[in-house]
Amino acid sequence: MLMAREHLAATGWVAPKNESFRHLPPPPAALWLEQAEATPSGNSSGWTLTTLAGGTPTGTTARTLAATDTAQRADLFAGLDLPGDDDAAPFAWAHRALCTAGLRLRVEAGTVQQPTQLELRHQPTGQVEAPLLVLDIAEGAHCVLRELHLAGDTAASGGKVQNLQLHVRLARGASLQHLRVVALHADDRCAHIVHAQIGEDARYVQAFVAGGSRYHLQRSQVLLSGAGSSAHIAGLTCAAGTQFEQQVFMRHAAARTTSHSEALVLASGKAHTVANANTHIAPGSDEADVHQRLAGIPLGGQPRLVLRPHLEIYHDNVQAAHGATWGALPEDALFYARQRGLDASAARSLIIEGMANALLSRCFTDTTTFDILTQGDALQGVLRQVLETSHG
Repeated sequence: MLMAREHLAATGWVAPKNESFRHLPPPPAALWLEQAEATPSGNSSGWTLTTLAGGTPTGTTARTLAATDTAQRADLFAGLDLPGDDDAAPFAWAHRALCTAGLRLRVEAGTVQQPTQLELRHQPTGQVEAPLLVLDIAEGAHCVLRELHLAGDTAASGGKVQNLQLHVRLARGASLQHLRVVALHADDRCAHIVHAQIGEDARYVQAFVAGGSRYHLQRSQVLLSGAGSSAHIAGLTCAAGTQFEQQVFMRHAAARTTSHSEALVLASGKAHTVANANTHIAPGSDEADVHQRLAGIPLGGQPRLVLRPHLEIYHDNVQAAHGATWGALPEDALFYARQRGLDASAARSLIIEGMANALLSRCFTDTTTFDILTQGDALQGVLRQVLETSHG
């Protein structure tokens, strides 16, 4: 922990001219470290694991480990590379300096027809925290996961600060369908960084539904390292006078890999929102297939929306398409809804709800999986926030 702090002091925080954070610079390092000298909050990782039906999971191994104990820390970070020098590395170093506990979860069961169905809830354990989750999906295993980060009814004075690092590793032939729901208070500061490595013929699907806050970053770094691997990352976000940034970095490093990056950003008031999609196709990535789709919709006021699709292609035999659209809700759809007796508010809500469901259904194409993941009060609460903001 001291080494991480010293390294961060020597290399510095996210630079003002950092390309990935050029439009929405993060708060300074001190904010993410201010409790590093305080008494640790015990060995609680903050994670609660159940099935989607509420029972005890089978075919999984879950270990809560204390990062303040030498032996347990070694187990907790085993197999995880030290943070490098990429644009978001300072977040990872700050996390290592502050992390006091984490959860390692391994899924070894589940078929395509009957995947292992899990729910992970995270409850904040301190005013400033650095939770860790390491998730391994064994060879040939299939899992459906709903991950919830709920702020609760009472906002903390000055807001909470959370720097989450999530490591997802899929072995050959495995799949993970992953819905993340992140509901924050307006004063919270949050950075969630997902590191995903996808093995041969493995498939990773992640969709998140999130609201904005004083600072909110959702970043996914995906390495398609095995031939035939695929990944689909999509974000539905709503910023009502708050800040939000989505970053998706796809790296194709094998043949016949496929990736989709999507964003639907809804903003109102004086919100500041950014959606980054960056895909790198390395030499030798024969028949790689890449799609990027970014959309921003101002719902009222004077929000600032920045959409940034980006492709780096270093191989000839690939297919790649990207696009970004920015504009108001479609007038023809609003007119069509009003013609059927809906008032303006109800018409706007209906169209936004349809767009949100379309984005999620493009990720979770199986209707049974879609219904399982999207049921429940947590997701509906965030969607209600989106629809209420649409009236602004």
